Amino acid sequence: MSLSAAIPASHLPAELHLGEPVTDAMHAGFMRLLDQTRDAPDDTLVAALDAWIAHTQEHFAQEERWMDAMDFAGRHCHTGQHRNVLHVAGAVRAEIVENGRFDLGRGLSAELRDWFAHHVRTMDAMMIGHMREMGVAPVA
Repeated sequence: MSLSAAIPASHLPAELHLGEPVTDAMHAGFMRLLDQTRDAPDDTLVAALDAWIAHTQEHFAQEERWMDAMDFAGRHCHTGQHRNVLHVAGAVRAEIVENGRFDLGRGLSAELRDWFAHHVRTMDAMMIGHMREMGVAPVA
């Protein structure tokens, strides 16, 4: 199933809609899975985090393919943010598995909500704006 077909964009807060259906659906999936991670009981937290990580890896890879295809000037900074988020998520996952640090998993969920809102309004908005200027429609 493609990322865009997986989650209705209605799960995305209105202030984070960019008006581009494929991207908005990917972002809705990010938020829904992040919320499921936050709400997961301890015994399913790692599985919920793994589902979010898998979605996010695919989501970020799709955006990076778009940016590379259109030679988007801001792609290196944008991609760097993606890499950092996935690195931190992996480190938190390891702490949960190795040391039972469920608190870090829940804290990550809260912090990522704030990071994501800023990332969408800045990095992703610039990427989508550039796509519109170029007349390119994102395809999942």
